[in-house]
This record gives sequence, C-alpha cells and structure tokens, in this order.
Amino acid sequence: MALLRCDFFSDVLGLSTSMTVILPQATTQQIGMTGAAPAGPPPVLYLLHGLSDDATIWTRRTSIERYVADRGLAVVMPQVDRSFYVDEHQGNRYGTFLMDELPQVVGQLFRVSDRREDTFVAGLSMGGYGAMRWALSRPDRFAAAASLSGALDVAWLQEDGDMPELLQRVFGSAPLRGTDHDLLALLEGADATSLPRLYATCGTDDPLLAQQESFARAADRAGADLTRDVRPGAHDWAFWDATIQDVLAWLPLRDRAAAVPSS
Repeated sequence: MALLRCDFFSDVLGLSTSMTVILPQATTQQIGMTGAAPAGPPPVLYLLHGLSDDATIWTRRTSIERYVADRGLAVVMPQVDRSFYVDEHQGNRYGTFLMDELPQVVGQLFRVSDRREDTFVAGLSMGGYGAMRWALSRPDRFAAAASLSGALDVAWLQEDGDMPELLQRVFGSAPLRGTDHDLLALLEGADATSLPRLYATCGTDDPLLAQQESFARAADRAGADLTRDVRPGAHDWAFWDATIQDVLAWLPLRDRAAAVPSS
C-alpha cells in the first residue's frame, strides 16, 4: 500500500486543506501482509471522520491500511472540521466541497475508478451522518454506504438541545425536520430502487443508538436495502476498529479475483 498525505487548494472552500489517501499496491515481499491491486483503476472508499477528528484519524486509531491491503481498494479520508459535511449556515461550504469538488480533485490527482459500482462511502459518528447524507443525496454516485455509530437524526439532536451553539452555527436556527439535512426525510422521498446498499452499525452502550433505530425504521418504510448491525460496544475506537473490518467485508467489491499480487 501507499499512504499519502495530500495538501491541496479547494476553490469551493477558498483555502488549502488536506486528505489522507491509501492507494493499493501489489507486493509480495512485505513481512506479515500481502498487497494487492486490480488490473485497472481501483475502487475507492471515501472514509469520513467524526466531530473531534481530522483527515489522519482513521490511520492513527485503526489498522485501516492493513485491512484494505489485500482488497485492491483505495481509501480517501478528507478533512471537514466540525461541519457535519454540509454547507454551514455560518462558515464554509463543506457539503459542496465533499459532494462536488472532492471527487473531481481525487480523479485529477489519483488513478481511481469513477464508476458507481466501484465507489463507496462510510464514516463514524458525524461522519456516519455525512456518509448517509451524501449517499441519499447522490445515490447515482455510490454502490454502498455505511454508518458506524452515526449521528443519523440531526433533527433529534436539534430538538433535544444537545450542542445548541454548534448546531446553530452549522445548520442555523430553523427546524431541521423535513429538510434536506434530515436523513429520515431523504429516505421518505427516495426511490428505493435507485438507492445504494446501506449498512448501519452501533453499540448497545452508545448514546446514538436511538438515532440509528429511527434511521432503520425510516429505511424499512422506504424499502431501502439496509443491513442493521447492533452489538455490544460503546462510542469508541475499539468498536470502530472492529466494525470497519465488517464494513469492508460487506462492500460489494467487484473483480476481487483480479486483485491479486503480481509475481
């Protein structure tokens, strides 16, 4: 694998920002692991960070590089501060950056597939919300989307009064229920046949479990293809290091047989 920190300028944000990128490499001489790469441009997973994190956190807190080494999968981990991956009410246009500009930049800088069937998104906590919102807003882009301990009901967060200053800065003061920030509303208005496969996992000791359950019920009503995984665990990296491995195993990677190391 190749592990890169990429510093680049965003026209949408009007500033320099960063992403961490893992690129597949076919290898045979590494001790303890084998790298694989497909014959053509590799599939890509956009992997999103949580509220208190940055573009480096997945590589610092999990073994994501090792987990994808034999899968021939590229991983792109962008940085969006505490924006919930939306165009902030008082701040910057991180939603536009994520959904429109970032894939273009990735395509310009790296040799990765741009096919829907090869493109996936996942994230934890705030990033779980960002992953699902991106997938539900742009279902033509992704074959699969996953949330790990996701904040999947931001309208509930607003109504519950948790983090009021942050939520007002990001979303404004208008009610979020029923808007395009509301994942439940996006599911309600979706054509289930056009949606990617969805995966949502959360620990039984996680305070966000109730939000996942609300999301799961909305997905059921919408007829979405949702894999729901609830297991013992908390809102912590022990849980996310374990469940990201299950998410990777669940991804519908194509041509896995072609992703073998060169001799």
